[in-house]
Amino acid sequence: MPQILNRSANVYDAVIVGSGCTGGVAAKQLTQAGLKVCVLEAGGTVTEADFSEHIQSYQQKYRGVHPTLSRNQPIQRQIYACRESNKDWFVDDIENPYTYSKDEPFQWIRMRVLGGRSLSWGRQSYRHSDLDFKAASRDGYGMDWPISYKELIPYYEKVERDIGISGLAENLPQLPDSDFLPAMGFSCGEKLLRERVKAKMGRVVSVGRVAILTKEHNGRAACHYCGPCEQGCITYSYYSSPFTVLKDAAATGNLTLVTDAVASHVVMDKSSGRATGVAYIDRNTREPKEVRGKVVLLCASTLESTRLLLNSAPGGLANSSGALGHYLMDHVYHGYTTADFPELPRGQAWTGPPKRPNGLYIPRFRNLDRTHTNGLIRGYGYQGGVWPGYHFGAPGFGKSFKRAIRTDASWSANLHGFVECLPRYENHVSIDPEVTDAWGIPALRISMTWGENELGLWHDAQEQASTMLEAAGAKNIVNRGSPSIPGSGIHEMGTARMGANPKTSVLDKWNQTHDVKNLFVTDGAAFTSVGCQNPTLTMMALTTRCCERIVERGKRGEFA
Repeated sequence: MPQILNRSANVYDAVIVGSGCTGGVAAKQLTQAGLKVCVLEAGGTVTEADFSEHIQSYQQKYRGVHPTLSRNQPIQRQIYACRESNKDWFVDDIENPYTYSKDEPFQWIRMRVLGGRSLSWGRQSYRHSDLDFKAASRDGYGMDWPISYKELIPYYEKVERDIGISGLAENLPQLPDSDFLPAMGFSCGEKLLRERVKAKMGRVVSVGRVAILTKEHNGRAACHYCGPCEQGCITYSYYSSPFTVLKDAAATGNLTLVTDAVASHVVMDKSSGRATGVAYIDRNTREPKEVRGKVVLLCASTLESTRLLLNSAPGGLANSSGALGHYLMDHVYHGYTTADFPELPRGQAWTGPPKRPNGLYIPRFRNLDRTHTNGLIRGYGYQGGVWPGYHFGAPGFGKSFKRAIRTDASWSANLHGFVECLPRYENHVSIDPEVTDAWGIPALRISMTWGENELGLWHDAQEQASTMLEAAGAKNIVNRGSPSIPGSGIHEMGTARMGANPKTSVLDKWNQTHDVKNLFVTDGAAFTSVGCQNPTLTMMALTTRCCERIVERGKRGEFA
């Protein structure tokens, strides 16, 4: 590690690495409790001037595909959200390498900018339940989380009140409801799918639960349905940390925000065994620096937080269990099932809000009891939608062509499953002994493959999608695609898992490392297992719970 030349004189009550969904929540909660907090962000700042949600790709110089995307961002450009207008939010893959074996590719999507991936996430916000937290007790695989759903309910509620979740209550034990803002509307095709799948199969087709406002909430305006949320939101109708929780944290006067700060390792005091701060490198000047704190929270995203721990001590910091870096998980997706609904009028106008920024959600229905369907455990959910098709291949030119695409498009359905991944020790990350990033920090080597259970569930998800569409009266049903490359679900989780036993886990039930009493990890690295739901809401709830505990312990003088 580089020699520290510039050590801050201040000793903060807490140092937080990362300014995204979890780092932002931590900053708000701790500063509002009166703590002096320093947040380190590896990227630059962002303002409204950087948003481009009202600019179409065809209006941009390179039609949305900038030449540097191919040259400097060959991995990042593979995700739908990375485009000409916001490419600078995503990492430069040349400056930020990682390695993997050729037969085990991993697609690591990263953003380095104030707010991180909260600027372009899908905003899907679902609670986990004890079907997830206590899955091992039900099917015998892996280990349970050290917390229950009941323990996390108050923190789900607090996060949901703060950020605003629109959705539809369905009263399902496997997908607990929230106190929702009004749900976004279904299209007529989605209403048809919902009614027929419920009547014929007893399954629920709901609308996506999203951190996007459908009415004014906490001073933020309702969504006006302009479309490309991943390019920013000038009305702050979607949740992103810079314009909500970080703004609130700054208003307390207790926040110090340091951008362009590439964290390299956690600094330790050998005599006390406590963390004393975080070393970082100025992204622009390459100058090594250090910020000191009584408490350190890693909220840098799953793999970056684990990379920090691995780079902080030989064999990894807080790794007496040997579990650090292991049990890496993601969601399997990418396969999708398409169909047409010829009974709906061709060219039928969209009946819901224009450019609705979410789709359908079909909650898990597999293995809700203790049976193992086809010998498989756990399950999957679906996202997708039913909307007027684009009418590709329409003949004609000029008026006749325009008339055809306005009046002759059929309704199309698209369902794609999100499959739970089991925690397996062999899916892991480690420090590559030869590769470093542009700042000299050792890079990760990632090893991950799907197992038989994931692939079996993926195939079952496609079969069941076809069955549901057929039950709804759809035609031309086709299963497409193949299982996603690990990482491309952008739901990487695990590698510093929570657990009751220090011999098999890195973190305790409060997200504190077992080995270092003032070091915490609250992002996706903490996940013991993953469920099939999008994970961000649970990460934010865990962070809220952890910070409440930090404040309580601080009042008792435990971090003095």
